[in-house]
Amino acid sequence: MSEKNGSNGSGQKTDLEALRAQIRQTRAELGETVQALAARADVKALAREQVELTKQRVRAQAAEATGRVRAAALQAGDRVRNAAAQIRQSASGDSSGEGSPTAGLRPNPVPIGAVLAAVAGVILIVRGRRR
Repeated sequence: MSEKNGSNGSGQKTDLEALRAQIRQTRAELGETVQALAARADVKALAREQVELTKQRVRAQAAEATGRVRAAALQAGDRVRNAAAQIRQSASGDSSGEGSPTAGLRPNPVPIGAVLAAVAGVILIVRGRRR
């Protein structure tokens, strides 16, 4: 059509190609924008991502806590072994000649007090019924 009017057709072709390239670029940018908006609007995907992040964080905290507990357990085990060794050592070095681990320990007064309180309660109940 332009050739009939006497104008140069190559100039219009370059403008047309440039316009088509610009349209392609705009479509690509628009597609990226739509994908970004769809990703933001996808609540399920966001929720899954948050769940995965939380799982990873909890696993890391659990591993750290497990390590601390194991270290504390090893330390406590060492303390118990040392205390048992000291008790054995002191029991074997006693001048009384008793080799029992309870040598030198005082009896617990709580059971004796409980028995005395029970006996006193029975006596009071029996005396109260006689009157």
